[in-house]
Amino acid sequence: MPLKRYLQERARLVDAELRRRLPSAKTRPATIHEAMRYSVFAGGKRLRPILCLAACEACGGEIGKALPLAAAVEVLHTYTLIHDDLPCMDDDDFRRGMPTCHKRFGEGIAVLAGDALLTLAFEIVAEAPPSKRFTVADYVRELAVTGGSRQLIGGQVLDLEGEGRGHDITPRELRFIHESKTAALLATSVRLGAMAANATPDKLESVTTFGHSLGLAFQIIDDILDVTQTSEQLGKSAGKDVAAGKSTYPALFGLEKSRAEAARLTRRAREALTVFGKNGRRLEEMAGYLLDRDY
Repeated sequence: MPLKRYLQERARLVDAELRRRLPSAKTRPATIHEAMRYSVFAGGKRLRPILCLAACEACGGEIGKALPLAAAVEVLHTYTLIHDDLPCMDDDDFRRGMPTCHKRFGEGIAVLAGDALLTLAFEIVAEAPPSKRFTVADYVRELAVTGGSRQLIGGQVLDLEGEGRGHDITPRELRFIHESKTAALLATSVRLGAMAANATPDKLESVTTFGHSLGLAFQIIDDILDVTQTSEQLGKSAGKDVAAGKSTYPALFGLEKSRAEAARLTRRAREALTVFGKNGRRLEEMAGYLLDRDY
């Protein structure tokens, strides 16, 4: 099927799994569950869980076995968005075209909603079926390391410490921030999908290279869009990085060189898919789609 339809179909599968996994908005205490569902179902492209499913397919697996892992990745990702948007972090009022969680429910509930989603992610992972090579403990560790102080949280710390430094941040420091945040979660998304499909070591290594390269390219495009698109187009506040004095690829290298680097990383991601043959077609198509996106 065409890529657009594929993305829509996979997003529907992911949403159905999320609806099944999240407590209903009427579950006591209702406020926290309403806030959790508000943020999870506020929209979004479901990029990470769809990549998880596509990686499972590339390794010859059944996507039903990867669905819990895909849902867990999206739940954890939503937690990071809620916390990133808080006034003490990036201080944003809009996400996915809607008021952010703390604007809708208050800061206290937003913090707790993020906490609840983070813990729910591991509850979901714990119920995922193991494969022959990978246990549930392997899944849990994969997500825990990615969400911990050496990757996602560590990257956010460096991001906060970099505010106001602008051009003082070196390219190496900037790359490390992006590797710790965006690239880490994208790589884990495809790794979990591959693990659910009982991937061989060489295929797991290839899909890891794909996810890491794609994650860096994705963040560079995000940096570009932040300075070239409007808030309405992005569904979130545009120009926030410049206003906060953050260092970005466009700020350090300019738009032309940033686009060239994103294209180079996308080529590297695609090259890593050679081992999958025709089974890697969806991952390859998604890499091109993300490079050319305008929101």
